[in-house]
Amino acid sequence: VVVLDNTSLNRIAVDRLRIENPTVDQLNSLVATIMAASTTTLRYPSYMNNDLIGLLASLIPTPRCHFLMTGYTPLVLAETAHASAVRKTTVLDVMRRLTQPNNIMVSADTRSGSGCYISILNIIQGNDVDPTQIHKALQRMRERQLVDFIPWGPASIQVALARKSPYLKTPHKVSGFMLANHTSMAELFDRLLGQFDRIRKRNAFLDNYRKEPMFRENLDEFDSARGIVQDLVDEYRACERPDYVDFGVGGSGGEENGTAAEASASSNGGRGSKASIRKG
Repeated sequence: VVVLDNTSLNRIAVDRLRIENPTVDQLNSLVATIMAASTTTLRYPSYMNNDLIGLLASLIPTPRCHFLMTGYTPLVLAETAHASAVRKTTVLDVMRRLTQPNNIMVSADTRSGSGCYISILNIIQGNDVDPTQIHKALQRMRERQLVDFIPWGPASIQVALARKSPYLKTPHKVSGFMLANHTSMAELFDRLLGQFDRIRKRNAFLDNYRKEPMFRENLDEFDSARGIVQDLVDEYRACERPDYVDFGVGGSGGEENGTAAEASASSNGGRGSKASIRKG
């Protein structure tokens, strides 16, 4: 599930694009940019990254932690993209900015010390990108420790190279799209739980639900749904601990998740840094 947050989209439009009152069309333009970038390697297929399963398999360590955040840089308005001169953008600048909170389309704190990344996939778009630039950028990011990863798995930033559309002119030679799994997603869902609890306590907005057969006798479905979301929050927070591979062992379904995560960590050699570049 790719999560896009209206609050974050409005913040990006106001702070990054300098739009005082973003319209629905302008916010939809941001969403369209993200969706188009996410399918670049599918629309320009090659021997790798030509299906969604291949792109997402490495981003989701366990079935429950499948909520992904996105980032994109550099952002420009569609109406000004054609009028702007082409500017030089380095691969290092793009990859560094992708992990900055002000370029992420979810209202969650991804700064260092506030959670950690489970996995990252960067799609670098550019017709003249040299793979050696990717290696140098990854090396610089490791040296500066710009990204915090989970302690029980590999510190891996996967990179896919993709061509730009020949039919759409952009003012930047290189642009980047990030698809990441981060433990700060727990913050977003925890906020939703707080809002749900306040509404549930007052039994607000429930009249229409009680007209349905499944809610006439009780509202247990709501309580069950809340429990599922709380389990999701607990698992994302457990991902930050070194003993996550033992999370839920002996519980319902937790043993399988813990075993799968442990096998994944073992097969990748623990926390050893890994950088894989795929040319799409």
